[in-house]
Amino acid sequence: MSDSPVLTHVEGRIGHLTFNRPKALNAFDSALIAATNKAMAELVADERVLTIVVSGAGRAFSAGFDLKESAARQTTGAAAWRQVLETDFDFVLQFWDCPKPTIAAVQGYCLAGAFELMLACDMAVAGQSALFGEPEVRFGSGAVALLLPWVTGPKQAKELLLTGADRVTAARALEIGVINRVVPDGQELEAATALARDVAAAAPESVRLTKRAINRAYELAGLRDALKVGLETDIEIESAENPERSEFNRIRREEGLQAALAWRDGRFGG
Repeated sequence: MSDSPVLTHVEGRIGHLTFNRPKALNAFDSALIAATNKAMAELVADERVLTIVVSGAGRAFSAGFDLKESAARQTTGAAAWRQVLETDFDFVLQFWDCPKPTIAAVQGYCLAGAFELMLACDMAVAGQSALFGEPEVRFGSGAVALLLPWVTGPKQAKELLLTGADRVTAARALEIGVINRVVPDGQELEAATALARDVAAAAPESVRLTKRAINRAYELAGLRDALKVGLETDIEIESAENPERSEFNRIRREEGLQAALAWRDGRFGG
């Protein structure tokens, strides 16, 4: 398999984009983000492509933004965090803003920033053992693209976001409306591609304008302004020196990421 952090190919009228850092659970580092931005622009410009399927190589869709790269970067101050988080925000929102329908095929972990990216896709199919969640509050961080309240109800969004739950099953994700279908493990990509074929078989201009109208309805309800408020909140959270973040970073620095994650999760009951 190529060493490129993102792989693309076109199958009939469907564009495929695959995150390709399987050894790192397809964590979003700066190279993957840049490659994804380029690949998405190319798929949008390709007149053959009517819909885009997004997947991850290996055993996970993605574990979210790369914590190791974040630690090495040692970002401090609101201005520096703004630059980082605006890049992350635009990376996620391009899937919502894409003029062509986007469909996520999820296996394994789909966490944090990857969960937000999956929410930004127009549809999502998941394997039955997939796990979802946004654990950011567990270690003094925040969600860069606060889409969850717009996709599910406020009580469900608060439960996930305020507890930092990161073992949400595919069945539960389907129940609260954040994915469209659950399929047997190993059939995620096949099912997502079949759904993409149905979308691509419809009249392209009708599909494009209907997606635009649906998104516009949410934006008239305030989605874009709310997401900007959420981004400002995340900048405030990330630039603050709270004790949970300091301890998480200390353990990660001295004992490694796995020890820091164990400390994070050990304080919670379920």
